[in-house]
Amino acid sequence: MSYRPYQDIERRRSRCIHVGRVPVGGDAPISVQTMTNTPTTDVAATVAQIRRAERAGADIVRVSCPDRESTLALKDIVRAVDVPIVADIHFHYRRAIEAAESGAACLRINPGNIGSNERVKEVIKAAREHDCSMRIGVNAGSLEKHLLEKYGEPNPEALVESALEHAKILQDNDFHEFKISVKASDVFLAVAAYQQLAEVCEHPLHIGITEAGGRRTGTVKSAIGLGNLLWSGIGDTLRVSLSAEPEEEVLVGWELLKSLGIRHRGVRIISCPSCARQGFNVIETVSALEERLAHIETPITLSIIGCVVNGPGEALMTDLGLTGGGAGRHMIYRAGKTDHTIPAERMIEHIVALVEEKAAELAVPKAAAE
Repeated sequence: MSYRPYQDIERRRSRCIHVGRVPVGGDAPISVQTMTNTPTTDVAATVAQIRRAERAGADIVRVSCPDRESTLALKDIVRAVDVPIVADIHFHYRRAIEAAESGAACLRINPGNIGSNERVKEVIKAAREHDCSMRIGVNAGSLEKHLLEKYGEPNPEALVESALEHAKILQDNDFHEFKISVKASDVFLAVAAYQQLAEVCEHPLHIGITEAGGRRTGTVKSAIGLGNLLWSGIGDTLRVSLSAEPEEEVLVGWELLKSLGIRHRGVRIISCPSCARQGFNVIETVSALEERLAHIETPITLSIIGCVVNGPGEALMTDLGLTGGGAGRHMIYRAGKTDHTIPAERMIEHIVALVEEKAAELAVPKAAAE
């Protein structure tokens, strides 16, 4: 059985820009981002963290550049990794210029916060010369004073107005290679702001629920907010903001896209919550398989069901399946059909081998096409 994209999600039309080699917007796949949390000046630690994010499936990684030492360190970081790097800039226009010179693929900057129009022009000149795009990053927690005075508090209208004010500065300087985000930690505020912004512009949108919380809380909030937007066709690139390691953000981002049938990567495990009917320890088995199969990038579906009540039915819809049986032997399914049984003590190793075999089989047509 293979993945089938869901046809009821119609993507919002947006113009396409590039973050290095990654297209964002237009018909490009929705990309998954994260951000490092190591000191950027610690090149070895930052590179190691980016590489872990790459292995998890990150398309783009953002790095903070608060000072000159960080923007200079960016040179070595960019050379050592494969994903395009976004330089996170706040207020100081010189940092943006230095980051562009150091090889950043994109600058996360609000042009209205960096001073005079001359300074904005200098940043745009550096971006053009070094093939940098930009992200206008509006956040409910740092709205401009005049908008807070106008609206009294952060609301969707204030976030959208802020975004369009910054966008106009770039457009007035004939720079159009930018995307926009209007993030908030409040799910309803963020979703409403993105919905309003999507209606009044064609810029690609970077979506996220900022400061969403820890791994569990942040995943739930992001699933509600980003899932709502993605299901509506809104969003060209995303970050799941968690108080967790960057690779966790990437994994959750991918699960969101996979759950909506938008993008597919790696093994998608369909498993039961377990009960007294289980023929093997489902929780331990799934945990072990998630770890052992993390290296697989090819989209494959795998059902792990503890008993025969739902096992055969779930196996009908997956590439490979395992259903708990009796006498210490469990049924293996291939392409929805019963294939053979396996003793419990060999079960995990056997499933890993079957998945790796399936991944290799699916990779052959792809390689031939290339």
